[in-house]
Amino acid sequence: MIEFKQIIGRGTRLFEGKDYFTIWDFVGAHHHFNDPEWDGEPQNPEPCEDCGQYPCVCPPGEPRPQRPCAVCGNRPCTCPKEPCPICGELSCVCKRKAVVKLSDGKARSIQSTMATTFWHPDGTPITAQQFMELLFGKLPEFFKDEEELRNIWSAPDTRKQLLHGLAEKGFGRNQLLEMQKIIDAEKSDIFDMLAYVAFALPPLTRQARASHAKVAIDSQFTSRHRAFLDFVLDHYVQAGDEELDQSKLSTLLCLKYGALPDAIANLGKPEEISGVFVGFQKYLYDQPDAGA
Repeated sequence: MIEFKQIIGRGTRLFEGKDYFTIWDFVGAHHHFNDPEWDGEPQNPEPCEDCGQYPCVCPPGEPRPQRPCAVCGNRPCTCPKEPCPICGELSCVCKRKAVVKLSDGKARSIQSTMATTFWHPDGTPITAQQFMELLFGKLPEFFKDEEELRNIWSAPDTRKQLLHGLAEKGFGRNQLLEMQKIIDAEKSDIFDMLAYVAFALPPLTRQARASHAKVAIDSQFTSRHRAFLDFVLDHYVQAGDEELDQSKLSTLLCLKYGALPDAIANLGKPEEISGVFVGFQKYLYDQPDAGA
């Protein structure tokens, strides 16, 4: 039975171009899915998002009832209708955030309810606010302004050097990822976290960056290269900037084309493929309103 579950598990793995899978069961092993001792009790169906019940009791043909507000919990919403002067949201979320003012006079907000421990380079535990203050103080050693940060982060080699330098100062990747969570930017890029701490720039999601980059990619690359870059962008959106590292190129090519010789036959010589992979990344980190 364990082997049968493993077979089912392998079949359900997602892969580009895979729309279905077939299991030939000659011994009726699939009937065991109805056995609670073998596969556990069945989960209850999800209730209706509008009425909160299963089965749905919303009157057919009539407007759905208004859902409770995600912030105040009331129906209808009783949140203030003017934007909060701190977080800028109509439905203020500051009750879950703390405001940090750094030496540049600009305010940053952090999740005050997250229990995360950061460590000072000397090995002592510090708060998220103290970690942000330390990072803010060190970043000018690596870049002087927003444009320089964009240029560094746009190329795999200089991005890697920056991350290595930060790690040597006590700001490793894991801590930077934790700071992403603290500033409520998990779906963004480490670049956005650094830009937020250094310059108070609002973070963009990786999806927004990918969509912006595709505009330039469509006009700068061939159709075959675009197909590969779209594949790379999907991985970037799902997993983050590590998918853009030069060391991931071979893996991505094999995932997309099955083998490196097939990728080369489709995309060109290795140096051409590498140039495309490195060259498109600058479009990810352009200013959102910049021309392609």
